Amino acid sequence: MSHVRRAALATAVAGALLVPTLPATAAQSAALPDLRADVNRDGRVSTAPGADDDRGEDRWAADRGAVFLPNIDDDSRRCPRSGDAASRACNDAADRIVNGPADALDLARLRTVPQPRLSSTSRGKISIAAANHALHARLFLHGPRGWQVVTPATRLTAAQLKRGVELGLEATGVVRDTARWNGELDIVLSVTGPGGTRSDRVRLRVAPVLTHHHLQRTERTLVTTYPRRVQQRFVADFTAASKKAGLPAPLRLRNPNESEDPWTQDFVEPGYVSLPAADGRPHGMRVLLRSAQEYGTGASRRPRGAAELYPLRGRDVAVLETPEDRQSDWDLNSMGNLETIPPHTHRGRAFPAGRIIIGQRGKKRGQRPARTMLKLLTSQKAQDPLLLDTSWLRVGHVDEFVQFLPARTRRGWKVGVADPRAGLELLDSAMKRGHGETPMFSWPGDKSAAAPEENVADAARSKTFRADNHHAAQRIEANLDLLKRETGITDADIVSVPALFTRGINCGPKGEKQHWPLLKCSAGPVPGSVSDYGQDRLDPDTGDEPPHRLSAYIPGAANGVLLTPRRYLAPRQWGPVIHGRDIFTDAVTSAYERAGIKVRYLDDFSSHHLGEGEVHCATNTLRDATHPWWRAHR
Repeated sequence: MSHVRRAALATAVAGALLVPTLPATAAQSAALPDLRADVNRDGRVSTAPGADDDRGEDRWAADRGAVFLPNIDDDSRRCPRSGDAASRACNDAADRIVNGPADALDLARLRTVPQPRLSSTSRGKISIAAANHALHARLFLHGPRGWQVVTPATRLTAAQLKRGVELGLEATGVVRDTARWNGELDIVLSVTGPGGTRSDRVRLRVAPVLTHHHLQRTERTLVTTYPRRVQQRFVADFTAASKKAGLPAPLRLRNPNESEDPWTQDFVEPGYVSLPAADGRPHGMRVLLRSAQEYGTGASRRPRGAAELYPLRGRDVAVLETPEDRQSDWDLNSMGNLETIPPHTHRGRAFPAGRIIIGQRGKKRGQRPARTMLKLLTSQKAQDPLLLDTSWLRVGHVDEFVQFLPARTRRGWKVGVADPRAGLELLDSAMKRGHGETPMFSWPGDKSAAAPEENVADAARSKTFRADNHHAAQRIEANLDLLKRETGITDADIVSVPALFTRGINCGPKGEKQHWPLLKCSAGPVPGSVSDYGQDRLDPDTGDEPPHRLSAYIPGAANGVLLTPRRYLAPRQWGPVIHGRDIFTDAVTSAYERAGIKVRYLDDFSSHHLGEGEVHCATNTLRDATHPWWRAHR
């Protein structure tokens, strides 16, 4: 045998050893199962050979992987709407059926690739891979009788496998703690036939609960109504302002217990979940996050806002409960203390759905928001909450001094902030022009019962009042420095809105503690007025006034509501009127106009300002949720 022939023979033998053993029959070779989901997020599940949905289906990443929804709405409106324990426990995922065609839209679809050459003796099984993951999700099989829940006893016949089947997946709730479940699970298709058992798996992740940011268009406003006359007037004025901005009339939330909770911003944060849909637009639902707060004591204890929110639940609208953490700061759990930075990318970190900010008073228990809420928000792995310092505020909410405004910039937004130094400059300018005797407040209400009666000079010359506002300015600047480090904004991205803050006093008709800074005591000076500071007792060593928690003195203009990208509703200022012009109104209007935003004013002085809140605290917005959160921010 020649050298060439010996080499050829050796090559042939080696090649033969590398050839895998072929299945015994053609039917067995066709028995390789193939399960597909919407891995490429185009809203469709493709079963075509070589389709993109078959690539990387066994892992999940930020830019690729199938998504399913927490099915916690009430599409057929079968659940009670009272807000009691029974109604709060009811939703579409609380049973083992698909509640009609609308409910079926909330199921993420999976399909098996048809296997026409499969052996007629083959059988299939479909399941959620891990038993603990099956506690968080439910799988349905679509057939002649509609959607049927998949159980451990469910088997797929050869006929079903030959033509392919459709499956639907829902989560029974949201991710609350990634230590227990990170939101991901595997669906496994196993087929047993003459050649043995073979399987395929697809990984999916439940859609994160996301909060809205101000680049999302307002679709509807919310406000709470009850019989008190001043609130009814506020609701009427807010309705007119909403319509003027081209929006429908606000949804009016009513509490059947008439508990007079006017803070619509505080007991709910509107959010959403969504997944890709076949028409190119995301499909999902609104998720109304109820604040982690309760009222009352003992058996009468009840969740704040439950009675107002559950009447709103229905098709594609859910209410999400978060238990109260009684070792947290109750005020910090209000949702006015939760706002969202618009989408941005900085230092390699991308937030395509924006990033949450929340205020804290310190790092110890009792100085932070509820751990239950923080854990819920962090577990979504999307809007990593950033904690700001609100220890200097009496109420302690971020919406008292910071907001995010659409702008024609590279990022698409700017930061609006309360500026106490600008407020003091307005007073100093008025003094220099000889207007020190002008009343600080032009509110036409009963001044003996509400507004402080001091003049511009009283406020401008008070050392403690000035010290408090310089202290507020320093704390605001420290928060801005944090936002600059975390987002990359610069001074050019900041809209300074003139403001003034006051410590007020704690004084009620009988001397009990009260948190309204501008109400008159039964005896003594008007709370919140600079005359209430008494003697200007400063620290003898530093010359500084010891810090106090502060509230808005002039109604806080930064605590308003953005109705459209270019229309902003601010609390009416009722500041000093000089030559027929309110100097604070003019300054606030100018600040927003320079940012390309037109301001309309709404009187909230007696309805909310006296209660240490403003227009934003008193209202809420439902915003567009169709932007695909799974796409990187550009």
